[in-house]
Amino acid sequence: MKGVLSFLLRRVVSALGTLLLSSVLVFLAVQALPGDVATQVLGRDATPDAVAALRDRMGLDQPAWERYADWITGALHGDFGTSLVTAEPVGGEVSQYLGNSALIAVVTVLFAVTGSLVLGVVAGLHRDRWPDHLISTVALIGMSVPEFVVATVLVLVFSVTVPVLPAVVLYGPGAGTGQLLPAVWLPAASLAVVMAAYIVRMARTSVIDVMASEYVTTARLKGLSTWRVVTRHALPGALLPTLHVIALNVAWLAGGVAVVENVFNYPGIGKLMLSSVQNRDLPVIQAIALISAVVYVVCNLAADLGAMALNPKLRTRGGRIR
Repeated sequence: MKGVLSFLLRRVVSALGTLLLSSVLVFLAVQALPGDVATQVLGRDATPDAVAALRDRMGLDQPAWERYADWITGALHGDFGTSLVTAEPVGGEVSQYLGNSALIAVVTVLFAVTGSLVLGVVAGLHRDRWPDHLISTVALIGMSVPEFVVATVLVLVFSVTVPVLPAVVLYGPGAGTGQLLPAVWLPAASLAVVMAAYIVRMARTSVIDVMASEYVTTARLKGLSTWRVVTRHALPGALLPTLHVIALNVAWLAGGVAVVENVFNYPGIGKLMLSSVQNRDLPVIQAIALISAVVYVVCNLAADLGAMALNPKLRTRGGRIR
């Protein structure tokens, strides 16, 4: 029990330290953007008094450490400031777009993770045979093609050649799930193809390694069926190294979704990020970057906990994930 608590404590402390460092880097990176933010927001025709007033409202005349302290304190309470473009609270605006992106992410993860694990196991069990060659070739193609190319091909096939799905979204960020659902499938498929390719490769390698291990050989000598050997012995061991690849790919959705959402005009967090960068809306940029860091840390922490649940050695004193 002490080993488990020690493991959890180390991971939580590491996650909090990573988030703190990420928040500092996000703040410094945004503040280092070239040009005067107040001038760019108000335009070149703005009067010096108007520019000075906006700089004072944004706290740009304060030392950097004071601005960071105010920002991170507010962020911890859910207050990310006010948008420079819409003059609305950043938290409410970001949460609306984030909810739309979550719809794509859930569909993507369900199809990509489930499908890639099945394909990886099949490829590993049929090593150097035609299922392995076919799955590995398709996975290699998926790893080589950028997500926006996959999105473009899917639009040409399912929106132009066989018009069964919408090519673009005509609704705004306030659209409901029922309105966005028909437009979710192509963006989700574009992300799933690229995401699944990496998981398939790792799952295949893990299954091959585990099937060659001594405990699987022993299980086979005991007369266990192939299905039982795979489900009870091989699959849990193969999932261990695959969990972190899954976590990294789920975290990658926070960045990869920006390109795909722009292709489909989908009102998600990626599209909001692109428009905020163009408009120099610093509070929104900082909020989205910090949320992306939180997603990355949470995914890795979840992968560590999943690995601990699958591997009894990690639940003993001194157990560590290599």
